[in-house]
Amino acid sequence: MADTAAGTMADTVAGTAAGTAAGTVPHAAPLFLPVVDLDTGGAVAVEVITEGASAAGPGMGTTVNGLLAAAREEALLPLVLPISAAAVAGGSDGLAPLHEAMRVSNRRPREVILVIEGDTAYVQRTALLSGIDGLRAVGYLIAFGGIGTAPLPLDLLADASPYMIALSPGVVTRGPRDPRHGALAESLVRLARGVGAHVLAPGLRDETQLAAVRGWGIRLAQGPLLAPSGWRPSHGYTRVHVPLPVPEAAPAAAASLGPRVQELLLPAVTLPAESTAEEVVAVLSAEPSITSVILVDEYQRPQGSIDRSRFLLFMAGAYGHALHAKKPAGRLADAAKIVAKTTPVIAAMQVAGRDNARVYDDLVVVDEVGRCLGVVRVGDLLRHAADLQSQQTR
Repeated sequence: MADTAAGTMADTVAGTAAGTAAGTVPHAAPLFLPVVDLDTGGAVAVEVITEGASAAGPGMGTTVNGLLAAAREEALLPLVLPISAAAVAGGSDGLAPLHEAMRVSNRRPREVILVIEGDTAYVQRTALLSGIDGLRAVGYLIAFGGIGTAPLPLDLLADASPYMIALSPGVVTRGPRDPRHGALAESLVRLARGVGAHVLAPGLRDETQLAAVRGWGIRLAQGPLLAPSGWRPSHGYTRVHVPLPVPEAAPAAAASLGPRVQELLLPAVTLPAESTAEEVVAVLSAEPSITSVILVDEYQRPQGSIDRSRFLLFMAGAYGHALHAKKPAGRLADAAKIVAKTTPVIAAMQVAGRDNARVYDDLVVVDEVGRCLGVVRVGDLLRHAADLQSQQTR
């Protein structure tokens, strides 16, 4: 009986994909909206919007249709897909069409951000949180949409710990021209930072909105200003034009900050955050040139930094190995000194100098969504700063 049901589900999802590709399913063309890093102009993900009618079951139509549309388009970037709060709270049985569509599309869960939408007042909170935990355990990234106008208790964001929140388009539209809505947007960005979530600003239509979004500290955005309605992943354009912000400093002052740290990037040695101290010792002992080990979570986001000299000195001390070898290395790690890949050399040196006891610790360079790209050694920063100073004195 179970095998028959699974087979029927696979046939349904595959049949939906084939029928739509052949033009036999009368759906409007899906929209592909690139999620853009405002600092680099690169598209880091694609949101897919489709009609909701589907054989996949109640509340799952737009999610499954969007996934299948992305598969037909051969979209390689991570996907942003809507999913109803009711479907998430419904448990694993109701989510089976999503998992089957993922299999048919040959997608991995960590490449998909599921944006929970809908009135959460009509679902049981414990069921919703349980559904979120189940999706996260599989590997999906969780987000909430419509923040600012959606009927969503803000304390639910703290309980759910989403990967990303998407502001309401209404907040983005009214915020730049209404100080009250602007204050709302700023408070939501601070809330997102507090719960460890990234913020997406949708629906950018003009440069006034873009300037406001930048002022709120948001780096991820989408909208007609950044890409035309006909944009598609298959066109091969993963970079879009982002209007430059009004410069706040003279060009000479900006140039004096030096090159960006991504130009000095070295590969990072990473281990899962739950690794033991013994595993870190093994890595450091295998290669003398390693100056640090970065502990990362399942999304490659830095959770701690282990400096070679301090760690080995501690482990070599009295009872150090006996007490800590089998325990998590995170207990002996320091907070990672994190800089964005676009940080200038001089600004990075300021980050390095904030803790006198750790001035020479490697800096961890992250991308626009907080993933570890590599490390920069302070010695390299000092050399480039010295070269910069000598050029300015000539």
